[in-house]
Amino acid sequence: MSVYDKLKELSITLPPVSVPAAAYVPYVQTGNLLFLSGHIARRDGKPWVAQFGRDISTEEGQQAARAVAIDLLGTLHAATDGNLNRIKRIVKLMSLVNSTGDFTEQHLVTNGASELMGQVFGDGGKHARSAFGVAQIPMGACVEIELIAELG
Repeated sequence: MSVYDKLKELSITLPPVSVPAAAYVPYVQTGNLLFLSGHIARRDGKPWVAQFGRDISTEEGQQAARAVAIDLLGTLHAATDGNLNRIKRIVKLMSLVNSTGDFTEQHLVTNGASELMGQVFGDGGKHARSAFGVAQIPMGACVEIELIAELG
């Protein structure tokens, strides 16, 4: 089954590449690696503003991280000239989770993105990962995720 068949099965429509909010580009390719800039969680087209341990649950956070992963897939689609089948492997995700000092489930929030990559890319979606709790993310977003992918 192709990546696009999996996306259709999951009822996922790929979004266009987000316009950078500052002085950076959405992605850079070097050799056979693609580095995607951080993407923040959005809801209804606006930053999904919340802080874990204060006003958003881990389960809602998993949905926010999944939404970020869908945006990352849209950027991967653009970076591969519209051919996600060129992705050999998702190498690494790094997740920043806007958290209070006593919130300790950043890894569970990030599973929302990691699980989607596995569903879409199968074994090629299994990746290394870091999940950090941070005091704040740009625009108050609850989650920001960056990604490294290998082209085949």
